[in-house]
Amino acid sequence: MAKVTLITYTPNPEKTVAQAAKLCYSSASIDTISEGLTQEKTASFVDMLSDIGHESPFEHASFTFGIEGVSRSFLAQITRHRIASYSVQSQRYVTESHFEYVIPPEIEAIPEAKAEFLAAMEEDQRHYENLTALLKEKHKKELLASGMDEKLADRAAQKKSIEDARFVLPNACNTKMICTFNVRSLQHFFSLRCCNRAQWEIRSVAVEMLRLVRGVAPHLFKNSGPACLTGPCPEGKMSCGKINEIREFFKGIGEN
Repeated sequence: MAKVTLITYTPNPEKTVAQAAKLCYSSASIDTISEGLTQEKTASFVDMLSDIGHESPFEHASFTFGIEGVSRSFLAQITRHRIASYSVQSQRYVTESHFEYVIPPEIEAIPEAKAEFLAAMEEDQRHYENLTALLKEKHKKELLASGMDEKLADRAAQKKSIEDARFVLPNACNTKMICTFNVRSLQHFFSLRCCNRAQWEIRSVAVEMLRLVRGVAPHLFKNSGPACLTGPCPEGKMSCGKINEIREFFKGIGEN
């Protein structure tokens, strides 16, 4: 199961956004821009920005998450959100000995399907280890022949071997990452990935990310979630048809 942690975020994110926005609408200097921005006025300013669609000030606050227990398939999806920063555990430098993996719930629910899936994972592990061993033997011989020290040759050969052996690893293989989004990018991410039509793994992570950020910046994210929270469903004929249930669900996200 995926684990999401809010590692760090811009101090006083709502006040930071309010200061940036206030500068756009007043003659205040940088030195005095925070004067009068009480907690209540800050909240009011942030709410106003959301209501009028002035989103650029939201880019001045960012949130950094740790995400683990997710698949390489998830990695391919989340990195499509380009206005963000990612640091991902490398399969080129980290050996996948007895790699862990994500089992899709639909496969987990059918005993025969789960057994087939587990067998595939065991086979992939076996192929990975065999390829690593074969490649390492070849590379080590070449490195020793070139005059490299035995210990250094062993280490270098291991690295070179897993670089190519990783190609046999499945999309289900676990990975972990640290990623940073500014608020504007997060709101766009939530609008797409909290939707019922989003793929199940990234949707569950997105919902947990939203719960975490609402807990520390409730006004910035009060309307965040799938697009149908604040208007009609944009999916048209592909709509899940559960707009009332979805609005009720996301109303309580982050309250506890």
